[in-house]
Amino acid sequence: MTDLLDTSDTSDTSDTPESTDAPHIPAPPDLRIGVLGHGLRGSLARTAHRPGHGARVTVLADPDERALATAAEAFPDATLTADHRTVIEDPAVDAVLVLTPDHTHADLACQALRAGKPVFVEKPLETTVEDCDTILRTAYETGTRLYVGHNMRHMPVVRLMRDLIRAGRIGQVKTVWVRHFVGYGGDWYFKDWHAERAHTTGLLLQKAAHDIDVLHWLSGGYARDVQAMGDLMVYGDNPHRRAPGEPKADDWYTKDGHWPPHTQRALNPVIDVEDVSLLNMRLDNGVLAAYQQCHFTPDYWRNYTVIGDAGRLENFGDGPGGQVKVWNSRRSGHRFDADETHEIPAAEDNAGHGGADPLLVDEFLRFVRDGGTTDTSPVAARMAVAAGVRATDSLRDGGTPRRVPELDPELVAYFERGQVRA
Repeated sequence: MTDLLDTSDTSDTSDTPESTDAPHIPAPPDLRIGVLGHGLRGSLARTAHRPGHGARVTVLADPDERALATAAEAFPDATLTADHRTVIEDPAVDAVLVLTPDHTHADLACQALRAGKPVFVEKPLETTVEDCDTILRTAYETGTRLYVGHNMRHMPVVRLMRDLIRAGRIGQVKTVWVRHFVGYGGDWYFKDWHAERAHTTGLLLQKAAHDIDVLHWLSGGYARDVQAMGDLMVYGDNPHRRAPGEPKADDWYTKDGHWPPHTQRALNPVIDVEDVSLLNMRLDNGVLAAYQQCHFTPDYWRNYTVIGDAGRLENFGDGPGGQVKVWNSRRSGHRFDADETHEIPAAEDNAGHGGADPLLVDEFLRFVRDGGTTDTSPVAARMAVAAGVRATDSLRDGGTPRRVPELDPELVAYFERGQVRA
């Protein structure tokens, strides 16, 4: 990829009068992006497709004919194929987006890393701790750049809370509580592969990996001990399932209708992941934390309460128009009016996760070109999966506590250095 980084002007200017204008620095050519998968997170590929402005999708693979049909509309000049090897083995591809179902990430990401292609892996990193470690180890051994798409680190509400904590508004963080209201669970998680343990492990991994990662980021530590309880309470008894092999209904991914939950139709033939869960955590820095996920609720948002030794903060709404409030001046009863109220800013491009997705893609493209550190972290992505896996083990074993396995210190150090060997 040296040609992509060499933007020097080699023309002969010895006979040209000296100009007082700033020299023209040509923009680097577009990065050529290969894409694996064009399902729901195909939106990231569409965000990365910026012909003439730094990146363009040149080849895309998906075994589903309907996915390829929608890709043909989005990327009319790209090569489309059902074979992932066409993407990975293409010498003209500069970087690969892995946007496939979770349980396929290790296989596909490692193939691309071994081919020397910088890789973006959609979160969660994988569905087992072992597969996560395989991806990180492969990136380390090949020296190929690895990026994990934990987009919530770019959400304005999360960055606002992080900045308030770093500014000392609530003192040192001591505990964090997260309530996750999943109003669209029946449409977004129980009508396709997300509903099956074989493909996700469980929603305490697939869904909660977002929040566990944010919780780790705000707290400055990683979960060490976890204990969880949960059940399949919302969709377990619903008999309205699709027949095996029957395609999903056209309106399966919707924000309209299908309320309350028992009115859902055309659910996945197999549903064996829990839809209500409670998770307790002790982090390696002593912070105590809790996470709750419920699919009965009619609203869809996340509520974070972060308590320090000198105050607390809480978000009300998690997008533009919402607020983060801080109470830190005195002891009192309930006070609706906080000591500080901060409006959640709107992102410049309010597309995808409150504007986070374009910022995530920007960071990945910069990382492919220049390397360096990033706000997202492969180590943190692995630790979020490890906490979710062990929490799921606890949930399915009567709530018995589990210890989260540590990551090889050699890998931790490598990624903390920005993926540069010592």
